[in-house]
Amino acid sequence: MRVLHRASPWRELFAGDGEPEPAALLAPLRAALDELGPSPDLPTAHAWQLRLVEALQRLDLPAWRISQLISDHNDLLYRRAIQLSLNEMQGQGWGSPPVAFCVLTLGSAGRHESLLAPDQDNAMIVADYPDARHSEIDGFFQALGERFTTRLDEAGIPLCNGHVMARWPMWRKRLSEWCEQLTLWTRERRVKRVQQSNILLDFHPVFGDANLADALAGHVAQLMPRAGLFLDEMAQLLDELPVALDRFGRLSGDDEGAPHENALNLKRQGLLPLVNAVRLLSLRHGVRVPDTRRRLSALVLKEALTARQARAGIAALDRLQERLLTEQSINLKAGGAADGWIDVARLEDDHRLLLRHDMQAIRSLVRLAQGSTGR
Repeated sequence: MRVLHRASPWRELFAGDGEPEPAALLAPLRAALDELGPSPDLPTAHAWQLRLVEALQRLDLPAWRISQLISDHNDLLYRRAIQLSLNEMQGQGWGSPPVAFCVLTLGSAGRHESLLAPDQDNAMIVADYPDARHSEIDGFFQALGERFTTRLDEAGIPLCNGHVMARWPMWRKRLSEWCEQLTLWTRERRVKRVQQSNILLDFHPVFGDANLADALAGHVAQLMPRAGLFLDEMAQLLDELPVALDRFGRLSGDDEGAPHENALNLKRQGLLPLVNAVRLLSLRHGVRVPDTRRRLSALVLKEALTARQARAGIAALDRLQERLLTEQSINLKAGGAADGWIDVARLEDDHRLLLRHDMQAIRSLVRLAQGSTGR
């Protein structure tokens, strides 16, 4: 019932059901795993992620790779939480799952671009079944969704404040219902539906029958060429997260919720505009890979971007992830929060210039994405 992610040797690190064997690993990672122990519970395993990041930084892994491995480790915690919930239900007389299902991670988790301390964004696809069995079958999966999301919350991956979780009917549907819902969402130009789609469309199968996720991805690919009004609204919504530059091209935050006068929300005004613009371009040009780095490369093959534009976008993504990961690690060690804020005053002059350059590259991609819809 599990789904494994196969890619580079690093991506095999947390692909199994347990923590990797320390013996075959490089010294910093081996030491970190020795500290964790062979059979940690979910809260212990999640709390260990800061130690994991420290070990990977000592190995000089780039921030984008560390972000992938944080996401992979969270996938492992998801698989454990779901399996523990299924075992508990079996012991309480619920029996086995009545039909096939697939749990999806969404957003940054679905793109494998998580940094430290993300909350939960997940959904569930259930194989089609007769309406007459709805109470029986949906009751099973509602119980499963409530149990595994509660376990993750108790482990330190908090429940989503926006209720984007498989414990709620909105995010737990039969495959045919998901397809019908997306057909309806993409037919019209409605802000809420586009916002919900922005969350849903970056998904990854983390547990269960991945064929269900493949079928949904195929349906999305069929819908998008005809979804002009929907993509227009997606382009319009890019204006709601302005890149952190003023009209003269200088670094400038919007100050919304800023903890101090030199604070800039690098996630809200840098990373998210980049991710959203690249998603829009990818939907427009039929790119099906879920992560931003590969989307940028694929857009070159689709002749939607030049190689130079893609390189600039990838470089900006890499540096923003590195800056955020560094800031989050510092804050967590000091007992603070792993959020999206950075202190611009603490940046060296060359780092400030690079950040400004990256923001300009992101703004160019946003404008290109908006122009691609004919807006």
